[in-house]
Amino acid sequence: MAFTKEQKTKMVADYEQMLRESQAVFMMSYNHMTMKEIDSLRVKVREAGGKAHVVKNTLFEIALKNANLPHEGELTQTTLVGFAVEDAPALAKVFADASKSDVFQLKGGFMDNAYLDAAHIKALADLPPLPVVQAQLLGVLQAPASQLVRTLVEPARMVAAVVKAYSEQEPIPAPL
Repeated sequence: MAFTKEQKTKMVADYEQMLRESQAVFMMSYNHMTMKEIDSLRVKVREAGGKAHVVKNTLFEIALKNANLPHEGELTQTTLVGFAVEDAPALAKVFADASKSDVFQLKGGFMDNAYLDAAHIKALADLPPLPVVQAQLLGVLQAPASQLVRTLVEPARMVAAVVKAYSEQEPIPAPL
């Protein structure tokens, strides 16, 4: 399908805007996709807080060039691009899981203006989700306070245990 110059200019502008709004961008090639596979992938991408678009390689290459993102010839064949709007590791996991099938193959991506190859994307996918990391961080921050409280309460607990043990003792009979 042929696009007019105005349509192409708008597509490049849309790609540039999505690149600016994204924490990370992941690219993969696809072949012989069914509608069921497309719909399933799009649902997973949305659940991960991202967007997925099939891009026109030449126009996306122009958008990458305008955004000063280094690309290394990965824009060949058909390209599906995922834009991580909320949680980059979650979207990386979706793309890494999809690449396990014969239909999709990871090409690369970008994060913080740096190029990521497929191995880096898979490593990013292995990171725990953001809520888990936040919970772990909260646990680490709370641990010293919890230990301090236990240390301060321990002497009082020991005194209470001695008093309780003393109160539970059988009274000693008075000598006759």
